[in-house]
Amino acid sequence: MEAVAKLRNCPMSARKMRIVADNIRGKSVDEALNILKFTKKEAATWLEKVVVAAVANWENKGDMVYSAADYDLKIKTAFVDEGTMLKRFRPAPHGRAHRIRKRQNHVTIIVENVVAIEETNSVEQA
Repeated sequence: MEAVAKLRNCPMSARKMRIVADNIRGKSVDEALNILKFTKKEAATWLEKVVVAAVANWENKGDMVYSAADYDLKIKTAFVDEGTMLKRFRPAPHGRAHRIRKRQNHVTIIVENVVAIEETNSVEQA
């Protein structure tokens, strides 16, 4: 079972965010949160919130409420897309104007359980 969390219109360039997202792709959730906690980039704080939201979405998915501590969750995919760009102008020499592009991005993180839940429930009943 998998769950998705998205962050839209994050005020940072996608290029800066992808550097940190590449570090957590394919890792377990506990390891990813540990990496993000000790990364000194602003993107790490944004990604940490999205990973926590994805875990919460996984816990509340479906009819039953699951506990993430009982299952081995891993980050299946983490990708960053470019969002809208705010275009501003700043004065330049000789009466000209230069364009300033304030970039935004969209982050998507998909979390999945390594072992299927049906298998773990049948093991507990036996």
